[in-house]
Amino acid sequence: MFVHRLLLGGLLALCALQASARDYRFSDAHLHYVDFFQESEGMAPLLRAMDAGRVEHALITGIPVAKKWHEDEPKRPRYYAGDDAGAYWYSATDVLVAAAVKRLPAEQRRRLHPFLSGFNPTDKNADAHIRRMLELDPGFWQGIGEVFTRHDDLTALTYGDTPRANNEAMTRVYHLAAEYDLPVLLHSNITSKRERNPLYLAELEEPLRNHPHVRFIWAHAGTSLEIHRHQERLEFLLPTLERLLAQYPNLYIDLSWSVLRPYLLDAEGRADPAWLQLVRRYPTRFMLGSDVVGRFDGLGNYFAEFRPFLDALPEDVARRVARGNFLAVLPRQRRAELAD
Repeated sequence: MFVHRLLLGGLLALCALQASARDYRFSDAHLHYVDFFQESEGMAPLLRAMDAGRVEHALITGIPVAKKWHEDEPKRPRYYAGDDAGAYWYSATDVLVAAAVKRLPAEQRRRLHPFLSGFNPTDKNADAHIRRMLELDPGFWQGIGEVFTRHDDLTALTYGDTPRANNEAMTRVYHLAAEYDLPVLLHSNITSKRERNPLYLAELEEPLRNHPHVRFIWAHAGTSLEIHRHQERLEFLLPTLERLLAQYPNLYIDLSWSVLRPYLLDAEGRADPAWLQLVRRYPTRFMLGSDVVGRFDGLGNYFAEFRPFLDALPEDVARRVARGNFLAVLPRQRRAELAD
């Protein structure tokens, strides 16, 4: 018995050593080049942060709304929730992203994957606008999003109708996404700050069901820091994901920061066994994102924090989650170019 325990302990120690020695490379599946005031540190700091954090590829997108500095506010807010002033849909965010990417040399442009986000998702003209943008820059845009639908207090602050993932305007956008083979990064909270049930799940599930040829990336798996401030942990999230992933092969999950804790890792930084099992069951359907917003100093730290979870996965699965799964959802033409 003693010898058996000694061997088992040695095997576990060897596995831990092998995991700690893994040399991960990352793809960032959720990165905003600008903030809610359409400002950015710039491309040079972004590329330095990517290099330091071993981030080889990144989805780069704007912010589809701009925060208003209202005349009643004596101090310029630092975030959309900084005061009671509203936000408005801002199409020029895509112009800023495109201009920054196009100034780069070809070897750096190859690392960045621009997603188009500057449209009002409640406007049935949105698909016509997106089509014009795609035709202006053939082959440049590699996806749509982040589309803001249910988004904490930002939904109430944004002027106009309440955006939903299943409204008529977005239905037209999904048809266009399928036509151009573009994945869609969709922010759609699974619930409100206080409801302890999947209040808004039907708004996501309807397009999943009706648009099987569209690859949907669900931002933060429907969670948010604001929800966690009120509810800490959504006990229904994991069984909901289990059902959705089994039912909809076109669903992919963005495991950005609001999923890391309290779901993937516990308070002591240990990987959650149930989430490990879910990722092992669907090894091609999860990806990592930083969700940085116009500032890039902490980019590498976000991915370093995922290491305990990645190390607890089989190595081939961990590498897919860290890097490969995001690249696999890009348009076919872009995947072929990366494979060259």
